[in-house]
Amino acid sequence: MLDLRQLRYFVVVAEEEHVGRAAERLHISQSPLSRQIAQLEKNLGLTLFERGQQRIRLTADGRVFLSEAKALLQHADRLENLGRRLGRGEEGGLCIGYTVDAMHTGVLPRALRELHDERPGIHVALYNVPAAEQFEGLRRRSLDIALVPEPPAEDDPDLGAALLLDDPLLLAVPTRHPLAESAEVAPADLEQQPWIAVENSRRPAWRDEFIAACAAAGFTPDIRLEASEPLTALGLVASGLGVALIQRSMLRGPVAGVTVRELPWLDMSVRLWAAWHQIDLRPVVASFRTTVLDAREEVRQQVST
Repeated sequence: MLDLRQLRYFVVVAEEEHVGRAAERLHISQSPLSRQIAQLEKNLGLTLFERGQQRIRLTADGRVFLSEAKALLQHADRLENLGRRLGRGEEGGLCIGYTVDAMHTGVLPRALRELHDERPGIHVALYNVPAAEQFEGLRRRSLDIALVPEPPAEDDPDLGAALLLDDPLLLAVPTRHPLAESAEVAPADLEQQPWIAVENSRRPAWRDEFIAACAAAGFTPDIRLEASEPLTALGLVASGLGVALIQRSMLRGPVAGVTVRELPWLDMSVRLWAAWHQIDLRPVVASFRTTVLDAREEVRQQVST
């Protein structure tokens, strides 16, 4: 059986790549720490570190083990937190996974506000992690609900999902840009424009998908800048540094220095899904799922106006 203390020691040593610094972080001596790591390797029958005179580094197996160890420790922390809340007679609270689109579209804040009105004392933990990690969290029951940019596989035996929002992308151009005054914007008008691409770190293939969608529409984007999120891209557009595709939910009000144009011929959008485990939903989880699903029509109407 794995010793959680040894796993925590292992993670810190892996992060520091130095037993002395790790010992300082853990407030223990180097010798006991080294013994614990050696004991962990012995129990596993696995070499986790390559040891040198100045530093130690993870082996290839050690890197794989580190990822799983971190996930296990995170789940253990959530489980301990849940147990303490249940011991105090609480409902168990909620652990919610999300991506940034769930926030700035208003879907998650709206649902949390309604939850607070109904259960003002409930504890909520939010985890901004990629979709794959959220699905794994649902399976392990360390997450109660996930708000993700893509659904689980249709044939997934454990998870269910529902589409919350299909957020269309609009063209944002500097207010003084010639396209801001054009009656219509055609694909050819965007061919020579400097583009600001909005990175999606949760989807590694975002750039290829963006370029492919533009090519299918009839133009090739000349990407000059990459923004980490939509608000940054809007600031760059307002500064006259290029044009960008921004989802409608980010453009519900006027943005200084930015003009927004519809592109009826461009079929691109950002989607948001709710996902959950299909078995044994606690009452508070089932209630919150209903809250999220009931709120989707109101959010969709706001995005479309």
